[in-house]
Amino acid sequence: MNRAGVASTPLACWGRPFLAEPEEVSALRHAVRAQLSAWDLQGLIDSAQVCVSELVSNVITHVGRGAPADLAISWRGTRLRIEVRDPDARALPTLVAASEEAEGGRGMALVDALADRWGIELHDDCKVTWCELATASTAPAGRVGGLSRVARAETVLSSYRDAELLGTSRRSRLGAMAAEAAAIDVIADLLHWLQAHGHDTDEILDRAQMNFEAEWNAAPAHP
Repeated sequence: MNRAGVASTPLACWGRPFLAEPEEVSALRHAVRAQLSAWDLQGLIDSAQVCVSELVSNVITHVGRGAPADLAISWRGTRLRIEVRDPDARALPTLVAASEEAEGGRGMALVDALADRWGIELHDDCKVTWCELATASTAPAGRVGGLSRVARAETVLSSYRDAELLGTSRRSRLGAMAAEAAAIDVIADLLHWLQAHGHDTDEILDRAQMNFEAEWNAAPAHP
């Protein structure tokens, strides 16, 4: 079953055109390994390589050898997004139940098992098959380090909402709404606390925004 997703602005991205040939699979796997290492996402390398192999193999099998295609990976918030674009909007990958003895048919099942979600975007002259893997960080190396602000925030949020529901935020709109509501509650409670202790809440909000923007903009650019 395809899982729809809403793409956010990528923090880092990389792409490479290729021809749908078996020998390209190994080359693309090596390229993905190098790029994820550069982004300090070593923990996702194995899963990402499997997903790339299966998505590219689908193009070779169902679109045809030699078909021009493109691979793109991007870091979007807490997700690593993998996209493979090919010129045939009719040959759609499907998720089937393949037996252990079957020689084929397990490609999208592997992607479904490894990825948080996956789907297909149809265009007039092509299609894009994509999947997303959850990352442990929310920005390229240098933006978040040690006990990150994000990790601390997630710890606080878990005390405001059902932890199980918050854990689905990477998979569903319902989970995302729960996370947003929890964040709003945290901010509102902090403002109440600040006001009760005689602080100017507007000034505090302005300073917090300035600190956030300064930290983000001061982080080194990442390829």
